[in-house]
Amino acid sequence: MATVLGVLSSPGATSGAIGLLKSSGFADIEAYSPVPSHEIEAAIGRGPSRVRAYTLIGGLTGVTLGYLMTIWMSYNWAMVIGGKPFASIPPYTIIAFELTILFGVLLTVGGFLLHGMVFPKGDSGAYRPSFSSDEFGCLVTCHSDQIPRVQELLRRVGCTEVRVLEG
Repeated sequence: MATVLGVLSSPGATSGAIGLLKSSGFADIEAYSPVPSHEIEAAIGRGPSRVRAYTLIGGLTGVTLGYLMTIWMSYNWAMVIGGKPFASIPPYTIIAFELTILFGVLLTVGGFLLHGMVFPKGDSGAYRPSFSSDEFGCLVTCHSDQIPRVQELLRRVGCTEVRVLEG
């Protein structure tokens, strides 16, 4: 497998390059951008981060534990309350809300650390400091026999530089 890097000067050219590469049958594409760009994200076509599932699981766990804990404590603590229900939901909503936030945040941070530090995506070695200031990058992983085709496609969309990183 080989990696080809194309350096571009605008987000429009980068999204155009990604679209052209995808329509030509190349699927393993990464983009480097100094600014957030919706058109580059749309061209790449990846879905949202998997970390948001941890937030949902944490929030649902927190609200469930918040209600279960307060209801269990009210039934466990025998008090004469004059005909009122033992478990009154409105006051327990505050505790359930707080635990929803707490567990949501804790599991989000845990998911972020898990996906970012324990199972990180490998570094391709293609990143350049200029990708954080004024240039855009389009990184394509392909078979060695497809390198000339990728180089030609990247030059056609206006890359200022095209390099083969691994061959």
